[in-house]
Amino acid sequence: MMRVFIGYVSMSGNTEDIATLLYDELNSLGCDVLMECLDTVDTEELLTYTGVLIGSYTWGDGDLPYEAEDFYEELGDKKLSGVMAGCFGSGDYDYPKFCAAVDIFASKLNENGAQVFDQLLKVELSPESTEQQMACKEFARSFYFWLKERNIQHVS
Repeated sequence: MMRVFIGYVSMSGNTEDIATLLYDELNSLGCDVLMECLDTVDTEELLTYTGVLIGSYTWGDGDLPYEAEDFYEELGDKKLSGVMAGCFGSGDYDYPKFCAAVDIFASKLNENGAQVFDQLLKVELSPESTEQQMACKEFARSFYFWLKERNIQHVS
């Protein structure tokens, strides 16, 4: 059974809603999924999962939100080779850099040696529409099959 970790930060509840949709879809595919806020995550534990999904909203003009800064700093130069990761988040097109936090996390994970899923899930505000919900579910399914293709088995 694949173990997937979903870590997120959410101020308005939008990114948490996305995380919940991903959780439900991965769970329905038979994954053992743990979902929690990034401010409680020990980055060492990321190495014990088959897949890791990191979600964040974007603050201001393209910054990480305060709640995600400690996690980002903890990643530092931590070696993440063997970690299969994906990134998601919510944003608002009214700001200059739409969902920049998703790109920041994807870049950091890649820089630290993780294999990062080439699809990044970026949702305008909340996944309220059927189309947005389907995009979230499709992202989760694609991530699942991406993990499965690589036949990664992590020992916990």
